[in-house]
Amino acid sequence: MEEANLKIYNSQVLLPFSLENGHMHAFLGPFIGQNKKKFSNTLLPEDSSTLPFIHSPAIDLSLFKDTTKIFRAFPLVKNRHLEWLLHVENAMSSSWVKTGIFEFIQLAKFDLHLFDPQMLLSEIFFWNRETRAFEFPCGFVCPTLLDIAVITGLTPLGDRFHPDVFEDEISIKDLSITWDKKTYLAFINAHVEQPRTPVSTSEHITFLMYWLSACVFCTPSLQVPKYYFSLAQALHLEKKVCLSKLLIASLYACLDEASKIPFRETGPQNLSGPLWLLQLWLNAIFEKKLSLTSTFTRTCDLEGTLLTTLTPRKYSVDNFEIYIKTILSFTEFSEDLAPFIRPTLTGPSWLRQNNQAWNIRLASVEIWARFLSWDVIIPV
Repeated sequence: MEEANLKIYNSQVLLPFSLENGHMHAFLGPFIGQNKKKFSNTLLPEDSSTLPFIHSPAIDLSLFKDTTKIFRAFPLVKNRHLEWLLHVENAMSSSWVKTGIFEFIQLAKFDLHLFDPQMLLSEIFFWNRETRAFEFPCGFVCPTLLDIAVITGLTPLGDRFHPDVFEDEISIKDLSITWDKKTYLAFINAHVEQPRTPVSTSEHITFLMYWLSACVFCTPSLQVPKYYFSLAQALHLEKKVCLSKLLIASLYACLDEASKIPFRETGPQNLSGPLWLLQLWLNAIFEKKLSLTSTFTRTCDLEGTLLTTLTPRKYSVDNFEIYIKTILSFTEFSEDLAPFIRPTLTGPSWLRQNNQAWNIRLASVEIWARFLSWDVIIPV
């Protein structure tokens, strides 16, 4: 198996690309050759729909001009939900701390709606649906559970969640949920209660449903669907759900779908999923190479809050070439590709504490074991 894998990997190369008359001729890897593989690989099943980019037709960059529509599922501007968030947080913050989502929810107070379309699209071109990783010249690179922990504050601990096996303890019929108001703004207006009134079970669960739909998983319909009720209920009941694994599985699933963009004859489709997480991760690994700066003053111990301010604000189709060349410059693995392995890390206290082998606590041992262990995750 190792010999077969080695030969297959050695046959992959990253070649240059060229821009000509507004078209990009995508000479990117992996290139395995036109002949059929001689070595079977049971670990990485061959996907006949994944064409090596070197065989793809010229890509018309004008297709990417209407990027607002492509990325319309990004979170709403924070002002649309900030008042509701603060109202619910005032009553439920202690519950969020117990559930392990308090820090994560703080990100919704920042500019998660900002994105650089050319940066995202250039990165998507390197995604391999077979390996679930970006193929840089130096090797495979992708967001990990450790990256999610630093950006969002979520631990890798908790139970695996799937709505089909979760038993509801609260009936959806007993809650005051207005299902004919599903679009985000309509849902907010229909379920936010008056200031200085106690936060009811119904309001808390509906807020969590909105937050999961609009700020976390970013639904394609731009609506709050019923299928997030079970997860919102579990969080309301302070169940120990491993949200970080659901998040990374959802990101991988949306990247699988996004990677089909170059081969769509009808042009790019509208993308959904937690691409905001990809944007923040890219801000971290490109920060030094692209000299991304910010005058942001930290208000909480979370790297994600700073990363929201590093997203470039000037968009141009020409930047696509700049980002492609930046990715191709990673010929060797460097500290830029592991931006959160540093002593000056700003993140949750459980991650910043002394984790040296002779000083580590048992609770930290469990966390790091979860970071390094495999799991089967089903996106919600």
